[in-house]
Amino acid sequence: MAEAIFRQLAAKQADHDWLISSAGIHAAAGASATVEALEVLKGLGLELSGHSARQLTEEILRDVDLILTMTVSHKRSIKGEFPLVADKVFTVKEYAGKVDGLDIGDPFGAGLEAYHLTAAELQENLTLVWKRLMAETERDG
Repeated sequence: MAEAIFRQLAAKQADHDWLISSAGIHAAAGASATVEALEVLKGLGLELSGHSARQLTEEILRDVDLILTMTVSHKRSIKGEFPLVADKVFTVKEYAGKVDGLDIGDPFGAGLEAYHLTAAELQENLTLVWKRLMAETERDG
């Protein structure tokens, strides 16, 4: 859901050339998005039916500029397993400028309402992430 929501934010900015992609620490490679995620995103005008989960690998991380995680635990795990990218890893909320409650909960198995709440939380925080990235891009010009 985070990738789809962030892509929607990026699509509003025509002059970017960023690659936006997702991968999971514990993802079941090849798995499709849940029915709940598809339904929630459809309500937001987003399509995720072709999504296929993939495991995070060193190859994926080789050329990234920024890695955003959903939880502090994910952040620690990536920094521990891939120390060469440790300085590029932040939680979504951390990069959005939040200082407390840095985890975004996983709605898997918690029902449709949990997916709606997670999507709203992602929209709020990824909008702040996008604003920060735009400000940094303008500054670094």
